[in-house]
Amino acid sequence: MLSRYYHRLMVRLPHTPEEVERGRRLGALLRRARGERSLLHTALDAGVSPETLRKIETGRVATPAFPTVAAVAAVLGLSLDAVWAEMSGADPSRGVGMRQRAAS
Repeated sequence: MLSRYYHRLMVRLPHTPEEVERGRRLGALLRRARGERSLLHTALDAGVSPETLRKIETGRVATPAFPTVAAVAAVLGLSLDAVWAEMSGADPSRGVGMRQRAAS
């Protein structure tokens, strides 16, 4: 069992600078969208821990799980297209969604 733990540590690669920057942009977007709403209530409504949301908002989690991002975005009334546009630096008014960007 211990060797499995070490194996997981060995294959986990550090985040690229691009991933870190996307994480910072995501965190800033969620923080702005939350506005005056309580972090605690937002997290609980999204079904995530307040500490997880705090880490995402501060950019300490560069690549949060998609279901977590989707749940928080839904609670804040953000479309996933808007979230993706912010993370990728795309212009959301151009209507470029995740599928279209992934295909290019």
